Amino acid sequence: QVQLVESGGGLVQAGGSLKLSCAASGGTIDNSHVGWFRQAPGKEREFVAVIGWSGANTVYADSVKGRFTVSRDNAVNTAWLQMNTLKPEETAVYYCAATPSPFSTVPLTATRAYNVWGQGTQVTVSS
Repeated sequence: QVQLVESGGGLVQAGGSLKLSCAASGGTIDNSHVGWFRQAPGKEREFVAVIGWSGANTVYADSVKGRFTVSRDNAVNTAWLQMNTLKPEETAVYYCAATPSPFSTVPLTATRAYNVWGQGTQVTVSS
């Protein structure tokens, strides 16, 4: 069973940047789409971005378009989320997740499309 581990979270001032990593172990994510989600206290987990299994396709939430960039390198079983111009309201626990296959009938913006989740990494943006 693949396991995902996020890292790279921390405290940053508004307008700053962070780069999150999502490393897979115990298997490969070559055939999985990798999504990024975030959950703030008292709120539902929300979609941030997804990168297709080959890396050729990406989708972003409207709120992060132009500021966040998702990437991956299947050779090292890792995906990344580069976050620029961060805002205080983006303080949350950020999660990466992988789909069970490259074929999904469930929208990749939905949490139910993913069957493997990391433990999350805290991102705190101070004002």
